Amino acid sequence: MNTTNTAPNTELLEKLFSVGAHVGYSKSRRHPSVTKLIYGAKNHAEIINLEETARYLEAAKEFARSLGKSKKTLLFVTSKNEAKEPIRTAAESLQMPVVAGRWIGGTITNFTEIKRRTARLLELRAEKESGELKKYTKKERLLIDREIEKLDRTFGGIVTLSGTPGGLFVVDPKKEHIAVSEAKMGKVPVIALLNTDCDMSLVDYPIPGNDALKGSVAFFVKEITSAYAEGEKMAAVGVVPVAETLVA
Repeated sequence: MNTTNTAPNTELLEKLFSVGAHVGYSKSRRHPSVTKLIYGAKNHAEIINLEETARYLEAAKEFARSLGKSKKTLLFVTSKNEAKEPIRTAAESLQMPVVAGRWIGGTITNFTEIKRRTARLLELRAEKESGELKKYTKKERLLIDREIEKLDRTFGGIVTLSGTPGGLFVVDPKKEHIAVSEAKMGKVPVIALLNTDCDMSLVDYPIPGNDALKGSVAFFVKEITSAYAEGEKMAAVGVVPVAETLVA
C-alpha cells in the first residue's frame, strides 16, 4: 500500500492515543492482514501502531478531499450503536446520505428499486404536508402514516441519494460486509475505520483504529468529514487535491 513516509506529527499521535484509537482486540481475533500494524499487547488487547494509523488516515483524508473537490457523494454507513450519532451528525453537516442502521440490500447494486421506494416516501411526505391526505378516511390516513413511518425508518437517510455514490465511509467493514461487498461490485471506493479483526484488503482506504470506543469513532468521523469539507472549499478557489490510490 502506498502511504507517505513522512513521520506523523506528535500532536496527532497524542490525539489518537487520548481517544483510545490504539486499542485493538485480543490476538485470537486478529485478522492476518493487520499483523504488520500490531505494536504490542497490553491486558490481553493488542496495540495498534498509531504511526501507521496516522499514515493511513492521511491517505483516506486525501481521498475524502478529492470527493469534496469534485462534489461527489460520500455515503456514511454504520449499524454500530457507538457510531450512529457521530455518523448522522457528520452526514447532516455535509448534507450527505446516511445509513445509520441496517444496510438495505441493493442500495448500490439495485438502485432503481431503492429510488422507487425513496420517491414513494417523498411523495407521501409532500401529500401529508400539503394536506392532501385529508381526502382519505381516518383509517386510510392511519395506514398511510404507518407506511410513511416504515419508509422513513428504512430509507429516510438516503432520500437524497440520486445515484451511485462517489465513495462510502464505513465504520467496521466486518460488520458492514454487505455494504462493502456491494461497493466493490459497483466499483465504489470505500473508506473504512477498522479494528484488528477486519480484513484490510477488502477496502480501498482502510484506517486501522478502534471502531468501538465512542471517542475514537467520533474522532475519525470528524477527520474524514473535515477533509471532505476542505475539498469543497478547495473547489471554490480552484485548488485540485490529488488522492493517492492505495493497493493493499
